Amino acid sequence: MSGRVGDLSPKQKEALAKFRENVQDVLPTLPNPDDYFLLRWLRARSFDLQKSEAMLRKHVEFRKQKDIDSIISWQPPEVIQQYLSGGMCGYDLDGCPVWYDIIGPLDAKGLLFSATKQDLLRTKMRDCELLLQECGRQTTKVGKKIETITMIYDCEGLGLKHLWKPAVEAYGEFLCMFEENYPETLKRLFVVKAPKLFPVAYNLIKPFLSEDTRKKIMVLGGEWSRLLLHTMICVPNWGCLYSKLGSHLQFSHKLFSDISYIYHNVSTLSLIIARGSSHQVEYEILFPGCVLRWQFASDGADIGFGIFLKTKMGERQRAGEMTEVLSNQRYNAHMVPEDGTLTCSDPGIYVLRFDNTYSFIHAKKVSFTVEVLLPDKASEEKMKQLGAATPK
Repeated sequence: MSGRVGDLSPKQKEALAKFRENVQDVLPTLPNPDDYFLLRWLRARSFDLQKSEAMLRKHVEFRKQKDIDSIISWQPPEVIQQYLSGGMCGYDLDGCPVWYDIIGPLDAKGLLFSATKQDLLRTKMRDCELLLQECGRQTTKVGKKIETITMIYDCEGLGLKHLWKPAVEAYGEFLCMFEENYPETLKRLFVVKAPKLFPVAYNLIKPFLSEDTRKKIMVLGGEWSRLLLHTMICVPNWGCLYSKLGSHLQFSHKLFSDISYIYHNVSTLSLIIARGSSHQVEYEILFPGCVLRWQFASDGADIGFGIFLKTKMGERQRAGEMTEVLSNQRYNAHMVPEDGTLTCSDPGIYVLRFDNTYSFIHAKKVSFTVEVLLPDKASEEKMKQLGAATPK
């Protein structure tokens, strides 16, 4: 049995009745707590009454803390309204709302330096409530219960800039919030125009998704528009959708010379680089397609930085003896922390080199984090089968 209204086993019916009895005290604080609503929480926890009750009570506290009941009347800051992509664009063939998100042109770093993370998360909460409100309208309009949404992620232009760690972490927070407070509302998520980098990006956000949500994600190949238009999605004015939702998403973020933005939830290493010397950090890349992601900050003065690929294993090499992958240059990392990513096209030992050879007077303290991001193998194989990957 599916665990939905009209398709319940005797045990599921008994669990629903018991669940309603257990949470009777909080039901008046919730909008429209009918059987459809309660079954969402039960399905999300496989009809485990204790876990379902804990999840719902936590949601009640979430609504109070975030003032969800009045969030629709709240207006996001102007910068978010202008530059955060995404919007409702129609309905699927069952009448469920369709949300279209455009990833490529989004300047995630600019948004996070121009608006608070809490305002961005609150905007996403507002979007969720607006979609549930639209589900209610559709229920009245089509004469049947509409309680799920279809999402489309347009990944054209997805690049290394989108792997900036604070942006990934902020998106992870949103996904956790969605999973914990809007269970069983996602009908299907279609990924279109996915580039070669998509498996790496997906592997970063996969830990925030439940197994059930992962099963609802479908990466479409080259005929995605035909499939969506003629099989699953009924979207008015499809041709102007991109210009409506995705134009002018990039912008120059504010000057942030006073901001210290170093990753604290990853192991941060600190070292002193003596005057006239350099320091090398080695990372072994076992197969192509992995991504190196780093951030570093220096104290008091600038520092040089470059990436090299070793040509001889088992011994230290000078910069001139290795293959230069990212050219060495000096960064004002004492003013603004530097971060970046690199897709490793070849396996081997990659050397991140901090350079202080040009300074004959001052030693430099450098704090840095480095991670090796692996692609999600399942999605990578799926994309190869579809032939949908585009070169970056």
